[in-house]
Amino acid sequence: MATAAAETLGLLWGWLWSESFWLPQNVSWADLEGPGDGYGYPRAQHVLSVFPLAVCIFFVRMLFERFIAKPCALRVGIEDSALNKVEPNDTLEKVFVSVTKYPDEKRLKGLSKQLDWSVRKIQCWFRHRRNQDKPPTLTKFCESMWRFTYYSCIFCYGIRFLWSMPWFWDTRQCWYNYPYQPLSRELYYYYVTQLAFYWSLMFSQFIDVKRKDFLMMFIHHVIGIVLTTFSYVNNMVRVGALIFCLHDFADPFLEAAKMANYARRERLCITLFVIFGAAFIVTRLAIFPLWILNTTLFESWEIIGPYPSWWLFNALLLILQVLHAIWSYLIVQTASKALNRGKVSKDDRSDVESSSEEEDETTHKNNLSGSSSSNGANCMNGCMGGSRLAEEQGTGKATGNLHFRASPHLHSCD
Repeated sequence: MATAAAETLGLLWGWLWSESFWLPQNVSWADLEGPGDGYGYPRAQHVLSVFPLAVCIFFVRMLFERFIAKPCALRVGIEDSALNKVEPNDTLEKVFVSVTKYPDEKRLKGLSKQLDWSVRKIQCWFRHRRNQDKPPTLTKFCESMWRFTYYSCIFCYGIRFLWSMPWFWDTRQCWYNYPYQPLSRELYYYYVTQLAFYWSLMFSQFIDVKRKDFLMMFIHHVIGIVLTTFSYVNNMVRVGALIFCLHDFADPFLEAAKMANYARRERLCITLFVIFGAAFIVTRLAIFPLWILNTTLFESWEIIGPYPSWWLFNALLLILQVLHAIWSYLIVQTASKALNRGKVSKDDRSDVESSSEEEDETTHKNNLSGSSSSNGANCMNGCMGGSRLAEEQGTGKATGNLHFRASPHLHSCD
């Protein structure tokens, strides 16, 4: 029995690491055992080093949010919502939990008589109680500041060393002498750090502020990790690094827009979001296909020819490009609404959050007036999306939320 199980595992392992799948013809894993230069050639066991690094990144994030991001949030006027607890009231709490969070005019009047409170006071109680259940703005600001810091630093690091690489300027050199391309120290650090960061996001998304595009972002992180690991194992790290750098360019603008929105700097938020949208569309709809897909599909075909993992790699990149197109469309919708209304509405791969109290007030007034029309749309995270644009006219919850980590790196849709 044990022998049969061992044979089955051996066959599964051999199938998983089949040279005929991973590598071009006439290339074996043994050929990549040589030291090469610098850090030698990429090897699958290198990927194991990302897990302790991912844990370190997570703890660095905790320290950063506590000792750097939180003081910055307080300095720009973001209050700690833990200090703003709603006044306890058993009757209203029972209605809130068991009946409705948005009482109509008839119920408000009934509660007013029962409690001897004014209708206005009860309205305020329900609004504050709803806000109490929402993720604290302080927490969201800290998360965005951490991502802004990481994306800015990793982009600067990446562009700094890629600028001097010949394959940055001539993508055909990503494929010359492939897969016998030694791994430099800078490229190794860049790749391992990016992969570790994706793993840290995979872990932290279960304790982070829950977005309505949680499932989309979960899939986004999985695809990003698969693509990054895949490209490292079969030594497509040169083109992988280009994809990293290209996707990192727009991300800091998104996170900066979110921080500006949390701090209620509305004009700055809109300006940064429009810049982000322009950067995203240019990099994902123009540069990505003309620069990245051109080299992975056509230049690589001409220089090394297709093989099984080549087809899978390009299929994933084409799926990513489809996501880019969808997200770009939704970003344009969100930006148009922001410019037309003078504020950013809730979008799907987004997290630009307007004042929840103001929006709840608008929602409540709409409820009382009987308005029922709504206008929703999804937006990219948001990186990839599944939430809706805030209902601009009508009933429903309006919590402007711009959570998108619009950047599928190598995938990748934080």
